[in-house]
Amino acid sequence: MPTDRATEENFGKMLRLDQVSDEDNGIFRCIAKNDVGKATYDFYLTVEEPPRWKIKPESKTYTIGSSADLLCEAFGKPEPVITWEMNGIPIEQLTPSFRHKISQGKIELHNLQQHESAVFQCAASNKHGTILANANINVLNIHPIMMTADEVKYNTVAGNSVFMDCRVFGSPAPVISWTREDDIYSVESLRHNMFENGTLEIKNTSKEDSGTYICLATNSLGKEAITAVLNIRDSTKVVVLPVNQSALRSSLAELRCDVKYDITLQHAFTLIWEKDGEELDVTSTDHRNRFSVKDGVLYIRNVSLDDEGVYACIASTPLDMASARALLTVLDVPDPPEHLKLSDSQNQSIRLTWKQGSHHNSRITECIIEYEENRWEPGRWHEMERVPGIQSSVLLTLTPHVSYRFRVIAVNAIGKSKPSQPSARHLTPPAAPDRNPDNVRGEGHNPHEMTIKWQPLKPVEWNGPGLFYKVSWRLGGSNDSWEEVSVRQHSHTVKHAPTFQLYDIKVQAVNDLGPGPEPQVKHGFSGEDVPLEAPQKVSVDIINSTLIKVSWSKVPKESIRGHLRGYKITYWKVQHSHDGKRSHSDKYFLTFEGDRNHGMVPGLDPFSEYFLTIMILNGRGSGPESQPVTFSTPEGVPSPPDILELALISKDAVTLSWRPPVTPNGIVTHYHLQYQLINDTDEIGELVGIQLPNPDTLQWDISDLKSNSKYKFYLRACTVVGCSKPATEEGITTIQQVPVLLNITSSVSDTSANISWTPGMGKTDLEFYIAYMKTRKGMWKISDALNVAKNFHTIEGLEPGTEYTIRVMTKNWVDNTSIFEDVIETRGRAYGSASQGISTQGWFIGLMCATALLTIILLILCFVTRNKGGKYSVKEKEDMHPDLESPSLKDEIFGEYSDNDEKPLKGSLQSLNGDLKPAESADSLIDYGDADHGQFNEDGSFIGEYAGKKDRGSAEGNRSSLIMSQANA
Repeated sequence: MPTDRATEENFGKMLRLDQVSDEDNGIFRCIAKNDVGKATYDFYLTVEEPPRWKIKPESKTYTIGSSADLLCEAFGKPEPVITWEMNGIPIEQLTPSFRHKISQGKIELHNLQQHESAVFQCAASNKHGTILANANINVLNIHPIMMTADEVKYNTVAGNSVFMDCRVFGSPAPVISWTREDDIYSVESLRHNMFENGTLEIKNTSKEDSGTYICLATNSLGKEAITAVLNIRDSTKVVVLPVNQSALRSSLAELRCDVKYDITLQHAFTLIWEKDGEELDVTSTDHRNRFSVKDGVLYIRNVSLDDEGVYACIASTPLDMASARALLTVLDVPDPPEHLKLSDSQNQSIRLTWKQGSHHNSRITECIIEYEENRWEPGRWHEMERVPGIQSSVLLTLTPHVSYRFRVIAVNAIGKSKPSQPSARHLTPPAAPDRNPDNVRGEGHNPHEMTIKWQPLKPVEWNGPGLFYKVSWRLGGSNDSWEEVSVRQHSHTVKHAPTFQLYDIKVQAVNDLGPGPEPQVKHGFSGEDVPLEAPQKVSVDIINSTLIKVSWSKVPKESIRGHLRGYKITYWKVQHSHDGKRSHSDKYFLTFEGDRNHGMVPGLDPFSEYFLTIMILNGRGSGPESQPVTFSTPEGVPSPPDILELALISKDAVTLSWRPPVTPNGIVTHYHLQYQLINDTDEIGELVGIQLPNPDTLQWDISDLKSNSKYKFYLRACTVVGCSKPATEEGITTIQQVPVLLNITSSVSDTSANISWTPGMGKTDLEFYIAYMKTRKGMWKISDALNVAKNFHTIEGLEPGTEYTIRVMTKNWVDNTSIFEDVIETRGRAYGSASQGISTQGWFIGLMCATALLTIILLILCFVTRNKGGKYSVKEKEDMHPDLESPSLKDEIFGEYSDNDEKPLKGSLQSLNGDLKPAESADSLIDYGDADHGQFNEDGSFIGEYAGKKDRGSAEGNRSSLIMSQANA
């Protein structure tokens, strides 16, 4: 029995069923019983219902000659009876004229004609009711009629599906087909699907699907067509997605959203940002100063905790949209812990509990418990303990006689929270000290004294009032009674102690409630004094030319009189063996730490004689020096030869010159010379070696070289130990010989210049030319051919105070490559300008006028005297009219100035007197020949590989000029 729909009423005498259905058909039995027996009665329940449709006839339009079936079915209880009517007249009454086949639930229509259009009605009836259904049957012949407009434009994005309509009405029903305008065949593929209503679907579209499509409808009465234009646009995509990120509070957060979309839809493209599903208005008052969007990037300045959430960028066009989301997590230090409580109080412990604040997206890693006491440092908080972040309770160990307050600081990866509110104050009772001072030590700063020091207890460690320290000491290792003293300071000095004696010491803390624990015995020493003895048996072992091993014997321990710090070696060079001269160089010191009996002394000069002493070091200082030990270092490898240069170059030979090594480190036995061809091409010549057995050789000729070729020369100095690193030089052989001029200098006057030189090694009958012109003005003037041996040449007819450019050339035309160039200035300009400046001064004009007036007066007096017959001597005449040209007057006016002062030309070379530097040898004339080593610019000045050497040569020339001036004097 359906208990959910069945209810009993009238004390069980009536059964009520709600919402009866076919399932309730059957026999229901009522049973009555008591103590005597029972009785039953059966009820037979039949459930009936009115008609309901299973199939109703449908209205349709048919063409002439077609067939159709009209179906009509219903169910109910009792089973419904189906009857038909046509245009409101029962079919039975139309039987003679009705030619179609009829059954109870179906009418079969054959070869329909236009006059047979009608309304058919089906009725389903039983005793509970009747239901009706109508169907309109239209029989027509119609030409295809397009119901969809022509040239409709369809737009979609690549990858989407598109539906193009082609709704047609016609009878008979038209046949519909789709083709592309540029293709005569129907569109057929797995991506194309045409529905019964003529709509064409193109799936997963691409750019190639763009174009014009034709829909053609055809029936027996004709054809009709429309066109549809399909445009496929690029889809909107988020190419750079915003990423989930964490940002610190008050920092700057950036969410990037780069979008790619069809450019033709730019006018309708929009990009908006949402936070937690709601559009973010960056122009609102709340967001204006912190939120901004630029080039698809959302900037959030001064990030706050409220900014946490899911941010979405939504890019939209009329055809599609794309979106991306990212979670912004805001990180911050934790909120301060709350609700601090104290419990489980004992004499020296108490439990502190608290509740953690928000961790702000970063797990709390630890909690810092701090305390403050109000007796010694009120208001100052000290760290007491650290516990893991998951812990919210801790049992604290306390110190007696302290009034505590506690607070808690939470720590996460971002930093520390603000401190919590302080707890209630808790006072512990006083007690005796529970610890003694740390770092107890005995030190002696002076002989016969020992100062005992220690690290004092902090005030919170006193445990009670009246703290002092009991200091005890005795000789180390003895069983003597302890000497004691009570002090309140942090040190105590023991007087009259033996020098450097070991002591046992201890320090105990005591307050008004009693002493602290028994202290540990420490050890210290009384004061040190300088050592009494020097190391003995000092010996030297020669390791090599720059390294020795020094050994010595240990001294008695009692003579050290302190902590042995090490040994100090003093050594100095006495004699340089290669020239026999005595020298007293600076002393060098080397310290070896610790207790040892040997040490290595590096960095010595080879082939030298040394003195060496050693002394002991302790904490007080150094002891006496040992007796000096003499030793000599063996020969070593020399330094490279000094100033290797090319003294002469010809077309197939060169002359090398050099100076001995600055540091021979022994006796030079010979020189080893090598050279090879190193033209700038890939041609590298064979390395040729020459042994020069005479150590006094300082010049060597090399012949049979290729002309106009570049060579590199290597020269090594050798001792019996080995050869030095090479000194190197490069040079280019010339096609013809070039004159060699050294120490080129100049001296100038108002209208002339004197150019002088020193002939170099080689031929002295070679010729050259000197050209000059006003700097950047005028024409070049070239001298006649000059001979190297002449030593000087004077240029006449120059203008005073004028700059001239001078060139030395091998040929007598200006475009020839110059081998030397400099700028000089004649005298005269300075004096002219000075006179002109003075003559324009008012005071000078006044002085001149006064002098003229005085002269006139003197002349009048002389004339009057002469008329009177007065005489005066020649000497008086000379005194009254001094000779302005006399040397004495010149010296008084112009000092030691001379027009004949010489100055060197920039770039000139020194003679081969040993002062020529290797890098400067390239400035000599032998480096120049007919080969094109440089060029002239438009104003005629020389540009070439030697331009960079002028300054160096000029400096050398100045020194040469000074030497020559002193010789002339």
